[in-house]
Amino acid sequence: MNQKQATVRRNKAQERAIQLRKEMWPDVSDADFWSRNKHNGWTTIPRTMPILMSIINDLSKNEPCGQTYFALWCRSFDEPLLIVENPMPFAAESGFGGQRALSTWQKRMKILKELGFIDSREGSSGAFHYVLIFNPHIVVQRIREKIQDHRYMQLLERAIDVGAADLQPKSAAE
Repeated sequence: MNQKQATVRRNKAQERAIQLRKEMWPDVSDADFWSRNKHNGWTTIPRTMPILMSIINDLSKNEPCGQTYFALWCRSFDEPLLIVENPMPFAAESGFGGQRALSTWQKRMKILKELGFIDSREGSSGAFHYVLIFNPHIVVQRIREKIQDHRYMQLLERAIDVGAADLQPKSAAE
């Protein structure tokens, strides 16, 4: 599917959803919803993110890192470099609180780095002052042998469904 076809498909799906929503919830207005076109505070996130988070949690075993990874994405501005001047809000957004919040966050960040989803450089706030977020689909391709087959197939199917050619097999992407 080329870009024009994908746009037409997306527009048709959006129009259908709006029509159905207005029919099923006639008393609900557009003002009741958050829209990236009307409100500040958004970033671009892969539609495969829920599956990617599950893959990350599978790979990090008893120390799930999916929410930590998602919190990083939510802090990015379509530029993959984050500057973490104060890691405590990052730890809180990752779901960690209390006295061990920072050390738990740092441990999860170390795992994400070891898996290859991020890289970091030391700065004034510590080892994760500068954080680079890599394309997760490319990371998944690099570490494919570590990922459970059913989880990889789930990701691949969703990537094909949303037109994410960076994960699709070479024959489908060409």
